[in-house]
This record gives sequence, structure tokens and C-alpha cells, in this order.
Amino acid sequence: MGSEGPPSVTIHVTGFKKFHGVPENPTETIVNNLKNYMNKKGFPKGLIIGSCSILETAGQGALDVLNNTLQSSIKGPESSNSGRIIWLHFGVNSGATRFALEHQAVNEATFRCPDEMGWKPQKVPIIPADGGVSHKRETTLPVEEITKALAAKGYEVMTSDDAGRFVCNYVYYHSLRFSQENETKSLFVHVPLFSTINEGTQMQFAASLLEISATRRVCFIELDQI
Repeated sequence: MGSEGPPSVTIHVTGFKKFHGVPENPTETIVNNLKNYMNKKGFPKGLIIGSCSILETAGQGALDVLNNTLQSSIKGPESSNSGRIIWLHFGVNSGATRFALEHQAVNEATFRCPDEMGWKPQKVPIIPADGGVSHKRETTLPVEEITKALAAKGYEVMTSDDAGRFVCNYVYYHSLRFSQENETKSLFVHVPLFSTINEGTQMQFAASLLEISATRRVCFIELDQI
């Protein structure tokens, strides 16, 4: 049985459309091109891309697509292996100079500007049933380990404890809640603009992140059992 290797990992990926101040969202390009990029590069053994979805850059406006794709992941062929399903969300931070892997999301929607559907909440709990706006949910993936592995490949990357209070945090909080209820995994990654880190490097980064998530999955399973 040892020759079979670790079980496969199914990764579902999301990005966002344009929003205020960012007419061309790099995450839309990354996610739309990711499957073709990986096909040309070659998939590492044990990695399956389950879906690639683009969300509206809107809090409540993104939920229908997000919830449908989240639900489909636990109803499909991989549903019996939910512990090996990862939700990987990409969002842009227009002021960033490097990639950031987010440890957590906060139960607070405080939008600095209206989202793409005109909603501008202030100190509103994302999930009222979870309590107040200070409640946090954390990813169960080993963010520090993944970050170190990416840095070793030469990427400018850091960990972060603050995903903001805008749509990125809003989506991440919903995803983490879903993942914790259904024993899947979730991770949010902020990327810079293409004018800061070019498209080619960002595609390479996304591919490396997928590869690390697949090849190190056995470590994730062991961490779950501690």
C-alpha cells in the first residue's frame, strides 16, 4: 500500500471580478487561466482542480455562487474524502508588494466603500449567529509551513492575521465556517496588482501553491489527527 502514495487532494479555486479602483482584477485572470496553465506545466501527482469560479466583488452578491460551489464540492465524487478538499480563494490587495497567506477572518463587515452591488455595511456581523464582530475563524491549514515552502522557491510572500473587513474577509469568513462544519479546508491568499508583480510570476506562484498543497497533504492529515 505504501507504493500508492498519499491520497489525492481536490482544490477548488475562486477569484474576484473588478471593483472600485481595480478595473482589472488579477485574480480573475489567474483563476480563469489556472487549469490551462497547469495542464501545460503538468499536474503534480495527487492534485485535482475541482472548479475555478469567479465571484462578484460584493459581500452578499457573491454568496449565491460561493454557496453553490461550496455545496457542490461536498456532493460530488470527492465528497467521501472531504478532509482532502481545499478551498483556495484569491483576492487582490492593490497596495501590496508581496503575496500574503491569511491565517483568519473576522466576523465583521465594515466596507470602506460600497461593493459592486452598492452595499456598504459598517460593523455588521457577517454571521449574526456566531456572535459579535470580534469573533474569528482560523484556517486549519499550516500557513507558516506553506509560506516557508513558497519563500524557499523565491517568492516574496508573508503570513497575515488581517484580511481586512471588505469583501475578501467576508467571503473568507463564510468559507471557513463552511469548511469547519463540513471538515474541508480553506485558505485565502492576497496577491498584488500585475503592475507590482507581473502576471507570469503570479501564475507561477499560484501553480507552486497548488503543488505544495498537494505534495504536503500528508502533513495536513497528521496535523488534523493531533
